[in-house]
Amino acid sequence: MGFLQPDLPQVDVEEWSKGTRSERIRPMARHWAEVGFGTPVVLHLFYVGKILLYILFGWVLAVATTRGLAFTNVMSWYAEPIVFEKVVLYTMLFEVIGLGCGFGPLNNRVNPPMGSILYWLRPDTIRLPPWPRVVPGTKGTVRTLVDNALYALLLLLIFLTLFADGTGPVPELGTHVGLIPQWRIVLILVLLGVLGLRDKVIFLAARGEVYASFAVTFLFGADMVVAARLVFLVIWIGAATSKLNKHFPFVMSTMMSNNPLFRPRFIKRAFFEKFPDDLRPGRLSRVFAHVSTFIEMCVPIALFVVHGGWPLTVAAAIMVAFHLGILTAIPMGVPLEWNVFMIFGVFAMFVGHRHAVLTDLKNPVPVAIFIGFLAGIVILGNLFPRKISFLPGMRYYAGNWDTTLWCIKPSADKKIAHNIVSIASMPAAQLEKTYGKDRAQIPMYLGYAFRAMNTHGRALFTLAHRAMAGENEDDYVLTDGERICSTAIGWNFGDGHMHNEQLIAALQQRCRFAPGEVRIVLLDAQPIHRQTQAYRLVDAATGEFERGIVKVADMVTRQPWADDVPVQVLSGEAAAIDEATPVDEAEAAVEARED
Repeated sequence: MGFLQPDLPQVDVEEWSKGTRSERIRPMARHWAEVGFGTPVVLHLFYVGKILLYILFGWVLAVATTRGLAFTNVMSWYAEPIVFEKVVLYTMLFEVIGLGCGFGPLNNRVNPPMGSILYWLRPDTIRLPPWPRVVPGTKGTVRTLVDNALYALLLLLIFLTLFADGTGPVPELGTHVGLIPQWRIVLILVLLGVLGLRDKVIFLAARGEVYASFAVTFLFGADMVVAARLVFLVIWIGAATSKLNKHFPFVMSTMMSNNPLFRPRFIKRAFFEKFPDDLRPGRLSRVFAHVSTFIEMCVPIALFVVHGGWPLTVAAAIMVAFHLGILTAIPMGVPLEWNVFMIFGVFAMFVGHRHAVLTDLKNPVPVAIFIGFLAGIVILGNLFPRKISFLPGMRYYAGNWDTTLWCIKPSADKKIAHNIVSIASMPAAQLEKTYGKDRAQIPMYLGYAFRAMNTHGRALFTLAHRAMAGENEDDYVLTDGERICSTAIGWNFGDGHMHNEQLIAALQQRCRFAPGEVRIVLLDAQPIHRQTQAYRLVDAATGEFERGIVKVADMVTRQPWADDVPVQVLSGEAAAIDEATPVDEAEAAVEARED
């Protein structure tokens, strides 16, 4: 990769363009395997600079704003509970503004590099309420001035709270400075909750499953530290549990081939079975996947139960190295500041409060109820992934999340551009502006290759043929659902819950697509207790026209350019389930129909 210029595949565009989609993806997948996306070095340095600025401003807003703390004496305040509180709120603010996950060119955001605040302070943009039929006052998909005001108020409340002083000595926590007044935390949580009921995207963008969960622990007073330590355990163990699947080695090989620190191509190739013909994960990828899952599952328990000496040092060092490994890979979606926060948490809550144990709890019942609630969401998110976003379900980077692929005709593209309130143009238009019309196909297909390097990509591109059946496929541009999110709702982070039937209906209401103009493949994540994934095919104008299931085993045995994954079609009637269908697949089909 170059310093200023991307390292793109060298192909004869005219000849390459004559191939089928599968044939065009093949050289892109091979390029990804030994180069990655080919990001210029300057962009990686840009993200490094952003991380350093995040740390600097966090340091200022957490320490310099608190009376009684010495700004440069890190050892005197790194374990102060109020510093941890402020770092949590600062990071929530950083994320909900749009500066964290999903920011910048590595998330296909070039101009502008962010959405979030640019959308959510603007009326008439699209909002997606989670339960509009159940929660009064949340129906509709149009953002109003009231929504804008609530969002602005949330930003203001969090910012002002960062300047709050502590409430005074709390002997149980070993602090003379004290904690942030609880009424401030309550206001922030209530406002975030109201906003989340009006628009689930804002709650997810604030990374509510992490930072709101920690904010709740601030309400436990003297029990705050133990409760926060337990939340860390739920995050780590929950994320590790979701990686107990056949998908995660594919994530590992894809991420490592895009790792800017692994420069030599022979290292990147080693993560695959047999480059260039067999791009399934190789032994090295499987070892990395299993070891990292073991670390994330087991080391946090040791971190929680040991109270000093070399065992604590080793456990803390392993967890810091674990998050540094993710951070330095600069993965797609760029969840960088989250990893910095988790490293800080290792020191602040585990090293600095090494003696905090369960028996220290003054009021164990509310803490147990809250932690049980969080763990319950993780369990349900793994059992019923279609119902719960992969973020609160804590299925981070497990390679197993809801995905969609949108097949869009140029006429529909124009309708989207003219009929929705948006900051950014459609992805294809952005690429054409940067690379030119012909060359734009190369980064576009590199994006397809990235999706195809993950297991679900094989199913998506197979189902795309079925979605466009009866139409001329050359009339469509295939666009990842995440890219639709970045244009339509201002934030995206790999969550198919933000570009499912609800967004389809919102766009149809505004754009009035004709039948056949927009066809969408919706692929649900794999429930942890099944070896199948359910899918739906939807026409934006006429609705769902097919659903069925694909087997995970059929996806993991194929190459990234495969678009021939076997599909079991379900007609929607009980008779559609073949008598030879295994019980687990039949149950999945029934659940799909009930949904």
